[in-house]
Amino acid sequence: MSKSTFSLPRSGSALALCAALALPGCQQASAPPAEPEPTPPVLQAGQLHYASNHPQLALLAVTEARPASVLRVELPARLVWNEERTQRIVPAFAGRVAAIRADLGQRVQAGTTLALLASPDFGQAQADAAKAQADQHLAQQALARQRELFTAGIVARKELEQAEADAARAHAESARALARTQLYGGGTGVSQQLALRSGIDGVVVERNLNPGQELRPDQGGPALFVVTDPRSLWVQIDAREGDLDSLRPGDRFTLQVGAYPGETFSGRVTASADAIDPATRTIKVRGVVDNADRRLKAEMLATAHVAENRSGGVVVPAQAVVLAGRTHQVYVQRAPGVFEPRSVTLAHEGPGEAIVASGLAAGEKIVAGNVLLLAQQWQALAQDAAPGTPPARAKDTHKDTQP
Repeated sequence: MSKSTFSLPRSGSALALCAALALPGCQQASAPPAEPEPTPPVLQAGQLHYASNHPQLALLAVTEARPASVLRVELPARLVWNEERTQRIVPAFAGRVAAIRADLGQRVQAGTTLALLASPDFGQAQADAAKAQADQHLAQQALARQRELFTAGIVARKELEQAEADAARAHAESARALARTQLYGGGTGVSQQLALRSGIDGVVVERNLNPGQELRPDQGGPALFVVTDPRSLWVQIDAREGDLDSLRPGDRFTLQVGAYPGETFSGRVTASADAIDPATRTIKVRGVVDNADRRLKAEMLATAHVAENRSGGVVVPAQAVVLAGRTHQVYVQRAPGVFEPRSVTLAHEGPGEAIVASGLAAGEKIVAGNVLLLAQQWQALAQDAAPGTPPARAKDTHKDTQP
């Protein structure tokens, strides 16, 4: 009896111990296996080799270099008033604003009065014209008397010739004084009312005067009124030296503005400057764009798209080119997952595309996306492989879950 009573506790303890020992094993068997880390890239014979399962390969977009034929170039531009259809009105005489007859956005015809000035200086010009007319009338009467006396033999020819000269001078002075007042809208009387009139058909786009304002011709500042025909606008393009062959007078270009995304407007080059701006190193090119619906506005910033004909070289995305010191480089894909840097010479570098003159052939595949990531990886491995440089140790991102 005693043996059986002592054997029971021993067997129960053994079973409990076995259960305790078996529990961690069961837990370890149920845990998912850890994913193997990807093999890091290696640098061999001047080429960067990635394993086929490396996650960075999905980030490196690859494209083919294509032969250069037509290059689409984007250039900054600005819309301004067409100065051939614009008039800026300034006062010719000092005076005070007596009345304003036109406002912003108003359509006017040639000869329309925009404002009236009370101008003593213009009144003086009117008075001078009236005096000149009176002097001319008096000189004509004197000439008529001298002719009668000369016919009667009372006066000498010399006196008649002097009267004819005086009449001619009086006529010239009267014509000059009258033309001066008529140029600014004055009649034969003295009213001291100077009318500011539009000389063209158009729309008032600026008004820089107020009622009662004192004005002087020498005070400077903006024009009192700006009248223009907004159905045609000028385009000022900042071009580089290499773009001038495609921006000659008569060449076409397209225009895009931020206010109308996805829409393009057609323009034509009319003139270009003969000097380079020393501050921006660009050349001012002027074009004209039709604006019959008046959707475009002056001082809008725009982008001019120009098609340039290129012969020789290959076209690559601009983001595929990186600068290593003073050398331009691209990364060529030699095989899937194998890349090498290639020094190239650029014939053109724009915001969207670049032309490689030498160092790359058409059809070769280059990295066009996340190129800086590849360049940094190459630089890190190159530094590790340099003599006297301790190898870089990769960070261990695996966390041990065991206590």
